Amino acid sequence: MFFTLTESKFNKSFFWIWIFIIQSSPTYAQIEQSHRFEVNLENQESSYEITPSQYGLFLHRHLITASNGVIDLVRVDTAFNVVWQGGISIDKGLIPLGKRAEKEFVYFVLRDNAAKNFEIYQVNQLDGTFRNYTIKSFIRFNPTEVQITKDAVLIGGYFNRVPVVLYYSLVTLQSKVLAGLLNEEGELTQIKAYEDGSFQLLISANNFEKQKTLWIKNYSADGSLIDNYALKPDEKKSLIFGRSIKTINNMQIVAGAYGNRYGEYSRGLFIATIDPHGMQQLRYYNYGDLKNFFSYMKAKRNTRIKERIERRKIKGKKIKFNYRFLVQEVVQHNDQYLLLGEAFFPQYTSINRSSYGGFFSPYSLPSTAMVRGDQIFDGYRYTHAVIIGFDKDGKLLWDNSFEINDIKSYTLEQFVRLEIKEDKVILLYLFENEIRTKIIQGDKVLEGKSADPIRTLHENDEVVKQKRQLGKLDYWYDEYFYAYGVQDIVNFTNLNAPKRKVFYINKISYR
Repeated sequence: MFFTLTESKFNKSFFWIWIFIIQSSPTYAQIEQSHRFEVNLENQESSYEITPSQYGLFLHRHLITASNGVIDLVRVDTAFNVVWQGGISIDKGLIPLGKRAEKEFVYFVLRDNAAKNFEIYQVNQLDGTFRNYTIKSFIRFNPTEVQITKDAVLIGGYFNRVPVVLYYSLVTLQSKVLAGLLNEEGELTQIKAYEDGSFQLLISANNFEKQKTLWIKNYSADGSLIDNYALKPDEKKSLIFGRSIKTINNMQIVAGAYGNRYGEYSRGLFIATIDPHGMQQLRYYNYGDLKNFFSYMKAKRNTRIKERIERRKIKGKKIKFNYRFLVQEVVQHNDQYLLLGEAFFPQYTSINRSSYGGFFSPYSLPSTAMVRGDQIFDGYRYTHAVIIGFDKDGKLLWDNSFEINDIKSYTLEQFVRLEIKEDKVILLYLFENEIRTKIIQGDKVLEGKSADPIRTLHENDEVVKQKRQLGKLDYWYDEYFYAYGVQDIVNFTNLNAPKRKVFYINKISYR
């Protein structure tokens, strides 16, 4: 049964369609912020999350009232015109888990802890009508990821430390736990859906020799297991993390980070090519062998490290650099493949135990906290992004890097995005109301790190800097990106006007 979203009374709080005219000196690429959308927020009012689609953007937030919960929804088109807005009343105990747009629908997946079930709300992007599905889970597990295929909803997570994926068919309305799982501890690295409805799981776990590697599990559209095999690393190496992509002639590439056999840190990048018959070829690239891996450092330190690498090579010694590194995406461009990843490290601060009267309990700390001795977890500090180009056989063609050591986050997520313009690559991310960019061509730098401020709605608007204003930048459609976040703004042409708090979205492209 379908229901229509109710009309909202808050139209006056939306300002939309703002076109900037940007004039600047010619350069290799030029940032354009063609539209801006704002929603006025009260001081304690919840902000929005965004789900992109080919039809526009979905703004949504989970609100709790005295009697129930509400999914507050606004759909804007690609020019930021409001198409429709309203709310879906839901049970107060439901917890948002994930959201994703697929074809003409946007899906919201929520968890019912009391009944260990899941609720799916399938919203039609064109008119706002929606349908509700209930997924009965066979086991109580901790869900961490949602993916949508052509005909199914996939909910991934962990039973204790064992990866689990629940498959729910939107055709038969039946659910099942995918075969090939529930065996050993591991990490669910990737759930990748394909246009024909089939999908693939990448799981980081030990092989039969107790060596950490990546298991590849392919499934048909109905959730049947097609094949299940592991990559075969060299004896003294382990494969820690990876992403996959299908190439021509049903070939497959898995690229990621490798380490030594028993270490938790990565030593470099690997590229595995797999033919349709399952034949594998793995190539390894130590961080010390990459030309620009350390270019994010200051010049003197970069020079010292390169000299140290050369000395060790002359003496025939191994090059060992330990990094925590996540490969974020692997994409094809012309006859090359590009790998984009980010390096980071966990940061800790000292605990003042005297403030706890001599007694310390970790349960008095925020839920994001992790304790290590006398220190408390204080977020992940990102150092730099790395991009490499390689051919269909996994041979390294070039590498480059992008300094991002001003970002700290309490969750591991992708910050740097890439835009490919013919033979150039633009790397960009959002930090403190500025879009930071770098333009490269292979291992060459065409334009170094630059910053463009997020443009505001009115002339003489100025953003009031807060202690923590971490906006986000993400892919949208074609060559467009969107940047969004919350800003406190004052206008210096009207000093009597109060400071306003807004949720904003800016449409961004490079020309």
